[in-house]
Amino acid sequence: MSIVNVHQAKTQLSRLLAQVEQGEEVVIARNGEPVARLVSCRPRVKREFGALAGRIHLDDSFFDPLPESELAAWEK
Repeated sequence: MSIVNVHQAKTQLSRLLAQVEQGEEVVIARNGEPVARLVSCRPRVKREFGALAGRIHLDDSFFDPLPESELAAWEK
């Protein structure tokens, strides 16, 4: 993680964006106080459909209807 001041961020924005694209986090500070974080909008890792197949097991009771008290709590 890099910390840069506002002036550096304004003059070196392209370089900072390149760092963020590489997965680094950049913090922008004003007078030494952090005020913003630049982070990538893209996920760091490509997600694969079915990656957890066979690793998670739901008991059949998972699909049982919820008790009335639980349903009432969701309706508040």
